[in-house]
Amino acid sequence: MKATYKKYVLDFKRPSGTSRGVLTQKESWFLIVNHNERYGIGECGILRGLSIDDVPEYEETLKWVCDHIHLGKDALWEALRKFPSIQFGIEQAFLSLASDHPFELFPSDFTKGKRSIEINGLIWMGDEAFMKEQIQQKLHEGFGCIKMKIGAIDFEKEVSLLKSIRDRFPKEQIELRVDANGAFSKTDALSKLKILSELDLHSIEQPIRQGQLSAMRDLCAQTPLNIALDEELIGVFDVEHKAKLLRHIRPQFIILKPSLVGGYKGSAEWIALASKLNIGWWVTSALESNIGLNAIAQWTFTLKNALPQGLGTGSLFTNNIESPLKVSKGTLSYDPYSTPWRTNLIEELCI
Repeated sequence: MKATYKKYVLDFKRPSGTSRGVLTQKESWFLIVNHNERYGIGECGILRGLSIDDVPEYEETLKWVCDHIHLGKDALWEALRKFPSIQFGIEQAFLSLASDHPFELFPSDFTKGKRSIEINGLIWMGDEAFMKEQIQQKLHEGFGCIKMKIGAIDFEKEVSLLKSIRDRFPKEQIELRVDANGAFSKTDALSKLKILSELDLHSIEQPIRQGQLSAMRDLCAQTPLNIALDEELIGVFDVEHKAKLLRHIRPQFIILKPSLVGGYKGSAEWIALASKLNIGWWVTSALESNIGLNAIAQWTFTLKNALPQGLGTGSLFTNNIESPLKVSKGTLSYDPYSTPWRTNLIEELCI
């Protein structure tokens, strides 16, 4: 068995704002395994400034993986606990290698084109006019769930934008989620949650920055609005530590980004622990290319979670890899009759 990797930089169609700054590019590395003239591919992607494995030795670690690919998926996964995005790439690559089709990792009614996945429409941060434009577009496209990133412009203006949606559409028609990416302070978070709760929102992701465990615990205990932990899960590797964090904070939801929490296995550990504590969850992509998004979507379908998932990111880039994934009327589907997964695609990515 042999392995190689190649870096691939995704370019955003339009600079995309978060409370941590504006994104113009997203870096990924494709891990290619080759055995007996069969190929498998996995995507290892990081978010600069957020991923726990955003470290100088990242490519050196990928080279080590290629030199030790003979160890197999399980041994490599265990050896790379501090590199969750590479863990995920390894899982994908070995599943791809074992599959009759290198891009069909979890055969199901989803990959047969019979079923789809409900997803949220994502509203990026920006000035008021840009955010309003995005909202109108998502409503026009038929999304039943809209997620708005907040914390970049004046809070009152963000509340006004959300109110403009709610005045037109009750919660029975449009589910509204917000993502603060840790933008609120400990002192004003609860008062802002009370204001937001009056708009019949579904939830808010990461209202305060991660690492403030006692403050987050108190917030989750007092909140009038469901809180979902996102960044808080990053860098928690051990199952016992995961259980301890959930028991301590007791959030209403957790959000799983496989690239940030150790792939399928790492995500499954969180799901099992959350289920024991009656904590809800859903899955979100971490701005992967369509290679990684495809791997996440197929797995997510098998989990049978009825909540809208955060998987509508495939159209954000100018140079994404063409795929059978399609977004229509607020759902993500897979067209098994399309031909973008060409047989030589993996070889092309290695050139």
